[in-house]
Amino acid sequence: MPRETTRLRVDARQNRDRIIASAREAFAAEGLDVSMTGIARRAGVGVATLYRRFPTKEALVREVFAEQLEACTGEVHRAAQDADPWRGFCRVVEKLCEMQARDRGFSAAFLTAFPDAVPVDEMRARAEEAFAGVVERAKGVGVLRPDFALDDLTLVLMANNGLVTDSVDEAVAASRRLVAYFLQAFRARDPLPPPVRLGLDRALG
Repeated sequence: MPRETTRLRVDARQNRDRIIASAREAFAAEGLDVSMTGIARRAGVGVATLYRRFPTKEALVREVFAEQLEACTGEVHRAAQDADPWRGFCRVVEKLCEMQARDRGFSAAFLTAFPDAVPVDEMRARAEEAFAGVVERAKGVGVLRPDFALDDLTLVLMANNGLVTDSVDEAVAASRRLVAYFLQAFRARDPLPPPVRLGLDRALG
């Protein structure tokens, strides 16, 4: 292979890696609202270079969060197989909220429905179905209040998304305390007012 061709391929790979790293940092700090121009600037590449690699923001989001999305979906499925239904339920709520506290971009990527992000939508649908099973198991053994609704998870994520802290460590610590309050409330107790229909996309605020 000619040396010039090799160098161009190395440069292209380095540009792609810089774009992904810069997008991950931008999404984590600012959520998905950061512009493609801003990401290109962070990466030190031209906007045209960015769009050659990733024609749409959805494509970039999928690439940046592919591993985390798979990990999140896997957590929900593992919780569904937990021998202790209450522990499995708590595991899902705690893990989702921790991921949200650590990375607002990941939270948005998992919760937002993108027109072209079919793999993301499929993973979220599988996770929702698995979580519904976790909820029914916990209700079935009497540890989760019978009037818990799947939309209540959205309420938790909306509250968790509103945490304002000075660092990621503080955000995670605050999230853990908030989730602990919620989990105590979700134990089988007196009935609540009727649930409000909320889609997961509402959790982004």
